[in-house]
Amino acid sequence: MTGNFRVPYPKNQPERSFAPGSEEAESVRSLIRGMSSSTKDLSHYIGGEWLVEGETKPLVAPHDHQRVLANLPYATDQTVNKATDAALSVQDSWARTPWWERIAIFLKAAELASGKYANELVAATMLGQSKTFHQAEIDAPCELADFFRYNAYNASQIFDDQPRAVEGKGTYLDQRPLEGFVLAMTPFNFTAIASNLPTTAAMMGNVVVWKPSEKSAYSNDVIMRLLIEAGLPEGVINLVHGDGQLVSDVAMQHRDFAGLSFTGSSAVFRNLFSKAGQHMENYRSFPRLVGETGGKNAIVVHPTADLDAVHTALVRGAFEFQGQKCSAASRAYVPKSLWPELKERLVATTKTLKVGDPSDHDTFVTAVIDQKAAERMENAFEKAKQLDSHTLLVGGSVDTSRGWFVEPTVFETTDPKAFTMEQEFFGPMVVVHPYDDEQWSQTLELVESTSNYALTLSVFSRDRAAIQESLNTLRNAAGMMYINEKPTGAMMGQVNFGGGRGSGTNDKTGSRLSLQRWLSGRFIQETYVPATNWTYDYMGC
Repeated sequence: MTGNFRVPYPKNQPERSFAPGSEEAESVRSLIRGMSSSTKDLSHYIGGEWLVEGETKPLVAPHDHQRVLANLPYATDQTVNKATDAALSVQDSWARTPWWERIAIFLKAAELASGKYANELVAATMLGQSKTFHQAEIDAPCELADFFRYNAYNASQIFDDQPRAVEGKGTYLDQRPLEGFVLAMTPFNFTAIASNLPTTAAMMGNVVVWKPSEKSAYSNDVIMRLLIEAGLPEGVINLVHGDGQLVSDVAMQHRDFAGLSFTGSSAVFRNLFSKAGQHMENYRSFPRLVGETGGKNAIVVHPTADLDAVHTALVRGAFEFQGQKCSAASRAYVPKSLWPELKERLVATTKTLKVGDPSDHDTFVTAVIDQKAAERMENAFEKAKQLDSHTLLVGGSVDTSRGWFVEPTVFETTDPKAFTMEQEFFGPMVVVHPYDDEQWSQTLELVESTSNYALTLSVFSRDRAAIQESLNTLRNAAGMMYINEKPTGAMMGQVNFGGGRGSGTNDKTGSRLSLQRWLSGRFIQETYVPATNWTYDYMGC
């Protein structure tokens, strides 16, 4: 085929309301009942084949941990080696596939995600990751489809960007994929992120070994089937379930390990960085290491702020999806003049938030992902309760008898350097530090210096000078800065996700920056009439 191919300009996938009694709500509830009635046997997907290797373990619903959703196989060394071999066996053919042919697969996948598979993605995400109707919908299918469409468009812009040749010469940029395979390790908390990391690399011509979180394997199985139906060739993305340490140990010592695409904790990413360093002498090339990790995201309130907006941002930013978002609000700085009224409203609202089953329409907070997460939050609560500087305002209890339920919790602290203001807990807790109104500038310095994370941050103010000061002081404190808006909810085409410092490599998921990381350019220049005389004019020859 010949032609100057164009990709449609993307638009964000509209979210459905899932109002009680609506067609989409009843359809998803019916799917949940059907999926809950049986236990699914999940498989690895390697080289076009579904296979079960290694020990199988039960996968349960976090909000009802007696409900076994699936049996999940845990990969062995042999399984990982099969996956790398399968990827490398199609490396050349996939790399030589025209970019528009590759992109067409993911554009079709977007249509399937937002159409045929939409309700199954929502139901699987609600069951396996305990998301409410709204949280599951904006994650999968909406953001999942957005990733495919925006990445396709951004990729087309990259491939269209060619150097300007001078007269008498032809110059071309060959946008090659990396030489080897990419290991994609994805988190439990977003079905969309689980789809994005392996497909971003694959869209740019790379072959991938995909190790998703075992806690999101239920919805990840839907993604794999969706991609197969979209026409993804065998071996391009190889799905391997199980233990992340084992999979990374085997994959990252391979000579042809070319890159890591990771979302997860900062501690794990640092470990993976070190692991790559240990094998650097064995690699064919220097691997690309891309990571989005944790956050200790702040809401900073100026005395001129709109109290209604701050109240809404705190409730949604801290407690949606149980605070299990890298971008969740977990610390807040509020002027003392506004705090009494805001405290009364925040406590009253938090007490009304129903904690329960995600398929109940009045549920706002469901279960955290597993027993370990529940214990982490319980330990944090108990430690904070022992501090004289901390006052528990609401919540602070954990109930794991049926599901891993953690109450939405608010502490007030007089110590802005306490562990609760520095450490990430990945749960439904926000800690508020009231500050003297005249200490605005000093408070900004506190926000900047207290935590090693630098992911996302919100500032609420009606004062333009205060907003500008915050942007200057906090320039390196966050990769995403929101003004008069909660720090969560980045949408493709509007805000590209990523942060620096302890929050990752800031490669801006969903942007041209993140796609470019999976390319290795080659410049080609042709001289139409080459020089045939080796001398120069200055020589007088």
